[in-house]
Amino acid sequence: MLTFAAAVFFLMATPGPGVLSTAGVGAAFGARAGSRYVTGLFIGTNLVCLAIVSGLTAAILADDRLRTILFIASVAYLSYLACRIAFAGTKIAFIERASPPGIIGGIMLQAINPKAYAVNTTLFTGFGFWPQNLVFEIALKFLIVNAIWIPIHFSWLWLGIALRKMDLPAKSQRAINVAMALSMMAVVVLATLAQV
Repeated sequence: MLTFAAAVFFLMATPGPGVLSTAGVGAAFGARAGSRYVTGLFIGTNLVCLAIVSGLTAAILADDRLRTILFIASVAYLSYLACRIAFAGTKIAFIERASPPGIIGGIMLQAINPKAYAVNTTLFTGFGFWPQNLVFEIALKFLIVNAIWIPIHFSWLWLGIALRKMDLPAKSQRAINVAMALSMMAVVVLATLAQV
């Protein structure tokens, strides 16, 4: 169970569309709009988890070729995001929008977010720790995932708000970008190892 919790933390904390857009919404629109957006992401990520646990995702991915194509596409997308962040130069590479996306925007992002599917598939189909009672294990996994997901996303929201208020030198902003890109590549490595 501790291995599962550690995997949840590292897979959720690393930059992806959800946390980067959360930081961007916080930086651009503040805490109230950011909290509404995080609420939407929360609902969306739990809907993704339900699709995975219910077998809906498995039914769609029953074809090995399709699964391989989608896995490669997810890894490519995550790698693309890492490169985009790393080469953003001296501007912190948060993903921002012209207007606050709100709850519906958060739900919609998770519905199309390949990281949400890759991470939650890895978490809910792997890391078995209670084989005697699969229903209890899945319920406990939902509890652990959400207990870690909520503070991580609100931390990214706070980070976006805080960084907006700072006048960081170019070197510091570049260092932040490199750290975020390395974190994203850690997700790619973990996703790849999970498929081996």
